[in-house]
Amino acid sequence: MKTSRLKLPLGIQTFEEIITDNYIYVDKTRYLIDLIKNGKVYFFARPRRFGKSLTISTFEAIFLGKKHLFKGLYAEEYLNSREFKASPVIRLDMSKVTTHRGLEALDNSIKELILEISEILNIKVPTNLPGSDIFRKLILDTAKKYNQKIVILVDEYDSPYTEFVNDTTIAKSVRDILRNYYIQIKANDEYIRFVFITGISKFARMGVFSTLNTATDISLMFEYAEMCGYTEEEIIKYFPDYLEETATYMKITPEELIAKMRYYYNGFCFDGNVKARLYNPFSTLAFFKEKEFYNYWIETGRSKLIGDYMKNQNLTVEQFRNYPVSRDFAKSPGDVDETPPAGFFYQCGYLTLRPGISDVLSLDYPNTEVLNSMSALVAQNILNQTDNDYTFCRNDLLKGLMTLDYKKVVSSFNRLLASIPYDDFAKAAQQSISVNDYEFKPQEWLYRSTILAFLRGCGVFVAGEMHTNKGRSDIVVFHKEKTWIIELKVAYENQCPAQKAKEAFQQITEKNYAKSYPNAFCIGMAIDDIKREITEIMVN
Repeated sequence: MKTSRLKLPLGIQTFEEIITDNYIYVDKTRYLIDLIKNGKVYFFARPRRFGKSLTISTFEAIFLGKKHLFKGLYAEEYLNSREFKASPVIRLDMSKVTTHRGLEALDNSIKELILEISEILNIKVPTNLPGSDIFRKLILDTAKKYNQKIVILVDEYDSPYTEFVNDTTIAKSVRDILRNYYIQIKANDEYIRFVFITGISKFARMGVFSTLNTATDISLMFEYAEMCGYTEEEIIKYFPDYLEETATYMKITPEELIAKMRYYYNGFCFDGNVKARLYNPFSTLAFFKEKEFYNYWIETGRSKLIGDYMKNQNLTVEQFRNYPVSRDFAKSPGDVDETPPAGFFYQCGYLTLRPGISDVLSLDYPNTEVLNSMSALVAQNILNQTDNDYTFCRNDLLKGLMTLDYKKVVSSFNRLLASIPYDDFAKAAQQSISVNDYEFKPQEWLYRSTILAFLRGCGVFVAGEMHTNKGRSDIVVFHKEKTWIIELKVAYENQCPAQKAKEAFQQITEKNYAKSYPNAFCIGMAIDDIKREITEIMVN
């Protein structure tokens, strides 16, 4: 079948719909068959919008014996073999659970979900029992009715819990509710043929792992690193017509398009050897549809949650660049409500694994899309999260960069700095921070990282701490064929801002920061720490 006649499966998470309604399906079934043949209970963690639900749906179609859907796919041979036997499936999608009406409503929502599954399976269960007991009865009665062991597929098992990452008290109560349900899987193991659980995190102390001790965590296994997400080879194989069409639209070659896509959307890594690099499926499909490099991945509904988390933790984007972690941390970063911020962002997919020094790994943003998205969240949060303020400031910045109007650029920076809450300045004054082995003085990192986040969030290509043979420049901006080299200095109490601006510009000149960019616009900026704004500049 020619891919030119197939549609983009954007937002489609049902395997049967993809196959029967003429959508492209990137064949991942060899991984699923391997898991079925070689084990029983698995856990698989991946970020949101990465294909976990489609994986669950594909497992369901396999176990229900829908052989006609797998024609030409890897799983076809297994489904037509003598060893295959269909099984009843209990599929629990925890992303459907109601989380905004209190703990009792949440528990009732899970209970209603289980009752709906019992109706689908035509199993009569008592409705007057606690939800976890109804789940146990559903497992037992399904196995009894079909006279065989059953399959349990749990999608987004941690979804109700992660909604409360900014309220640890409620999060722990939600965890206790969920434990009562998941513990039933281990308690009724003799009635179960196969279990597959997905989520974005692994709760170390939660019932599903503290009691379900036979579960195999395949999240970082090299053999399954490419089970979700697209490799570059898969994009070239399954989407040739979309590559050609998009390249023609952008007036570049397909090879040039792949290079740009690699920079913007590739980079997710989920194996301990840090070798497999993947594209996020949602972003890739959205890009082919819109034909525009844009930040598609971060969900609108979770943007405020992440922004508030960064604000509450007093975090910046820059401090997680090349962030060193141990291999033990990579495998088990801890519960989302208690892990350090690096562990939280890692489990949510905003940070991914990279090679480190010796036996140590590091974390960094997977690609430009995620880095820019995180930066935009920080900038919008600083600007009181109002669209008008952010849009006005962004437009002023982009016009200034394009026309070399440094007054507009400085004005937009000052508008941003003026929006930083007083409490954040007070916290920054109490600490310094190390980024890439460079120790920033108190408050200096806040100014610098805020401006960097704003630039990236506005879609500007920017490099921080750009190395040269004589040092490293603070900020290098590339926008609309214009290059800006910006050096920042902070004038603390009793220091002269004009002198600091002069020192900043002299540093650019003496260390030849502009040597590689002959037509670069160079500007030294001095931030008056008392006024908390840029008060002096020196330009070429």
